[in-house]
Amino acid sequence: MNGAVPDAPRRLVVGISGASGVIYGVRMLDALRELGIESHLVVSRAALLTLSQETDLSADDLTGRADVTHRLNDVGAAIASGSFRTMGMIVAPCSVRTMGEIATGVTSTLLTRAADVALKERRPLVLMVRETPLHLGHLRTMTALAEMGAVIAPPLPAFYAKPGTVAEMVDQSVGRALDVFGLDWSAVKRWNGLRAADES
Repeated sequence: MNGAVPDAPRRLVVGISGASGVIYGVRMLDALRELGIESHLVVSRAALLTLSQETDLSADDLTGRADVTHRLNDVGAAIASGSFRTMGMIVAPCSVRTMGEIATGVTSTLLTRAADVALKERRPLVLMVRETPLHLGHLRTMTALAEMGAVIAPPLPAFYAKPGTVAEMVDQSVGRALDVFGLDWSAVKRWNGLRAADES
């Protein structure tokens, strides 16, 4: 995928930006820990505000889920360089502002710089964009990013999995995003065709 090196170290960069849906980033870190993948976390200031509004978690609760946490303004961090090898990066959730910065290459924080690194090194970059409805500017930005090699993966519910809770819907989206990196998380419910669905 995107020319990613097959034997890349088992480490993944996780960005959490300020869009609604911070729980996707939280569960992404939980999933990576379960899978034995080293996580490198960078969080925007707006994401910390969202965390306080949407969950009962503190900033320490969030960063405690990551193996390594990088400061947002630390442009000298390891993940700011392409020579630091990773499997790629995922931004969960990805705000429109963050998406726009990545698309233009004018990166103002370590979060968007790390995403730019993933693109320039031809590593997978997954953006779980959280916005609706989308105007033409949003769609054009997504098109530009897709042309650069990013994967646009809005977290949408998979009703074929018959989720019984919001948590199950979140985990399904997180797991499907991890599929891009070849990571198979046990929380994902896979579609096996109509016959299998009828028998379940």
